Amino acid sequence: MVKLNFIDGCVCAAYLVLVFGLAFMSARGQKNNDEYFLGGRRMNWFVVGVSMFATSFSSISFLGIPQRGAYQDFSFYLTILFILVVITPILWWVFVPMFVRLGVSSGYEYLGRRFGLPAQRIGSVLYCVYAIGWMGTMLYAIALTLQVVMGLGYAGYVAALVGIGAFATLYTVMGGLKAVIWTDALQAAVLGGAIILVMVLAIVRIDGGWPAFVEIARTHGKFKMFHLDANLLARANFTESNTVFTALAFGLFMYLPGYAVSQNMIQRYVCAGSLAGGRRVVVLSAVINVVLGLLFLLVGTALFAFYSQPGGAGLPAAGVELAREDQILPYFVSTEFAGVGLVGLILAGLFAAAMSTIDSGINGVTSVIVYDWLAGRQLPIRVSRAITAALGVTVIVAALFVPVLGDNIIGIITAIAGTALGMLLAVFLLGMCTRRANLPGMLLGLAAGFACLAYVWIFTDIPKWWFGAFTIVPTFVVGLVAALFFKPPPEAALENTLLITHRKHRHES
Repeated sequence: MVKLNFIDGCVCAAYLVLVFGLAFMSARGQKNNDEYFLGGRRMNWFVVGVSMFATSFSSISFLGIPQRGAYQDFSFYLTILFILVVITPILWWVFVPMFVRLGVSSGYEYLGRRFGLPAQRIGSVLYCVYAIGWMGTMLYAIALTLQVVMGLGYAGYVAALVGIGAFATLYTVMGGLKAVIWTDALQAAVLGGAIILVMVLAIVRIDGGWPAFVEIARTHGKFKMFHLDANLLARANFTESNTVFTALAFGLFMYLPGYAVSQNMIQRYVCAGSLAGGRRVVVLSAVINVVLGLLFLLVGTALFAFYSQPGGAGLPAAGVELAREDQILPYFVSTEFAGVGLVGLILAGLFAAAMSTIDSGINGVTSVIVYDWLAGRQLPIRVSRAITAALGVTVIVAALFVPVLGDNIIGIITAIAGTALGMLLAVFLLGMCTRRANLPGMLLGLAAGFACLAYVWIFTDIPKWWFGAFTIVPTFVVGLVAALFFKPPPEAALENTLLITHRKHRHES
């Protein structure tokens, strides 16, 4: 159980004050919604790229990646590498140029141009379902973690949940996307600094230092990434959690939709102000993901080596020394380095991981409400701030109700989130890759995707990381075939919205 002393409290308080100060400075000079939601389309690409990483790195990742390094191996690193090797080129050549060239404020304006206003609003609804579910889950997860590791009662759990949600909402209301980006950049620095410090301290406490750490990890197969054998393709097991197929599923059906068609990511592509800036944002974020993902896995492996070294106490067991395996990082810090402020830094890192997800989501949902449903640029900025505040309250309420829905609610809501964006990705691909696609076909495709998801969820035990395949594929295929039975779209709907057209003009962007 983590005990906060005066030094730890000061570290946490200093971090929160710094976040609030950045938000206050970001609020100055904002006069319209373009500045509030897109930073005036002139944000520094480097800061935006760091922010993009922080947005994608949740509190679950902050605790879960070290857990994989400690209790499993490096197989999850394949998923992280997938972001750099596969997703980044797709974003570079397809999605970032399209959004930047069209000058969208909401990414779902593309669907409005290609299929009509109903498609634009359906897209924004799917994103809102994803974002509110994901934000509520993250807020619940961080509050639950604090309750367990700090020994909080129910009142303390509720206070932590409401407090973190309210604080993230407050600075997002004040400064809009500019505040989100600058505070996310700070939060990424806190994440990186905390994990590097823990890494160094863990290695130092291993007898023999780095060479001993490497030897212990190698002996126990901790660096293993590929779970392959001679009969891999013949017996391909798609249900195990540490295989190449799992990494492929996470990359294609969860991470790709999240990066390609999620409004909080699209905002970052366009707020850099140019195609070159948007592409730099994507590359920088992927590189940071790869570097810090490796560091977080190494930290978990270092904790394994520390507890497994000759004379060590042995890796703490879930349900005995700690409640869950993903609490290994705060457990190590609180038991080995209490009283020096490191516990406060780790808690600040947890706050950073949670708030960087919540603030981006709140700002993203508000932006699609403003641009897809209301008056967009003409809407007074005070109304946008009021909607942002209301969204923050909605997320807090959603997080409070998450435990009512079931014990495994994090997995359930993550599945809902991934499949909502999966259907969105299929609709975007339908519009970008085929001239014949039209609104009736798209609607039938969405219905097919939803039906397939419902069947898989209710009647099978297929792992949730494959759910996206059962929405993306049927939505695209049925949407394409069904379009043949309806009138072709007007030529105006195809202007600048097709991938082949975009490629011809990519040098003009």
